Amino acid sequence: MDMSDGNGISRRGVMGGAAAGLATAAAAGQASAQTAAPAASDGVAKEDPTTKYAKPPFRSQSQPWPGLAGQMDPRPDHGETSYKGSGRLRGRKALITGGDSGMGRAAAIAFAREGADVAISYHPDEEPDAREVIDLIKKEGRIAVALPGDIRDEALCARIVADAVQQLGGLDILVNNAARQQQRPALLDITSEDFDATLKTNVYAMFWLTKAALPHLTPGSAIIQTTSEQAYDPSENLVDYAMTKAAMMNFTKSMAKQLGPKGIRVNGVAPGPIWTPLQVSGGATQEKLQQFGGDTPMGRPGQPAELASIYVQLAAADASYATGQIYGAAGGSGQP
Repeated sequence: MDMSDGNGISRRGVMGGAAAGLATAAAAGQASAQTAAPAASDGVAKEDPTTKYAKPPFRSQSQPWPGLAGQMDPRPDHGETSYKGSGRLRGRKALITGGDSGMGRAAAIAFAREGADVAISYHPDEEPDAREVIDLIKKEGRIAVALPGDIRDEALCARIVADAVQQLGGLDILVNNAARQQQRPALLDITSEDFDATLKTNVYAMFWLTKAALPHLTPGSAIIQTTSEQAYDPSENLVDYAMTKAAMMNFTKSMAKQLGPKGIRVNGVAPGPIWTPLQVSGGATQEKLQQFGGDTPMGRPGQPAELASIYVQLAAADASYATGQIYGAAGGSGQP
């Protein structure tokens, strides 16, 4: 039954016209949205993280401690060609221990590309790797300071900080990253010399460097420790190393409480299995090295470049409420 109003326009006609109008509008809107949407090539391409880097098995390889990234196969990715900065650390002054390789190198490259001047400390035997990092920092137009030496010496740690402050013109960021890792199958195989060397490199140096740096740090400064999943889930053959990483985690949380009122933030990064010289210079058995990272949900070890943005975030001003935190990156395993 057709119900018409006094003007001869049927209700059915009105409803039909409205529906047609809505359909036309919807089609036009959809076309407009399709026109406005960027093509896939205009965005950032998605990558499958499980296939982004090499998976085990890896070639059996060994180097004398402390090892060189430049002699590893495959060579680790520290972000040399991939990290793009955006000025998040412009004008900052950073000191990074172990800045020649691993997460320290990735942080140094990223910091420089974010606008920071960077000093790196490293063991003298790591000079070839360190020179590459210094060149990369300079390429960004930033001040680069090379500070070789064995940080198991308290006087050297004080001198490293003093030299960094003098040559950079100040200090805003301290990254305690340098570490010693030597696997031993049993406690009876860990000598007192081993134990002493690991604790002095990983814990004493952090303590000495932080003490020396504190008089130079002002509100807005940041301290970052590289701890490890080993702090939470220690391996049976890394007893002394795991102990030091737990100590670093606790130091981070204690110092965050102590320095929070002064406006200085203290955080940590807890990597899982990351492809660095630690593994090929005595940090893993050859059997574990060949299958390194294969037991993670991603089926591969991480690369230092994949953690660079975490160090940047913890150093940047927009992370102003993050302190006393441990940021994990373990490919789906480990803690936190």
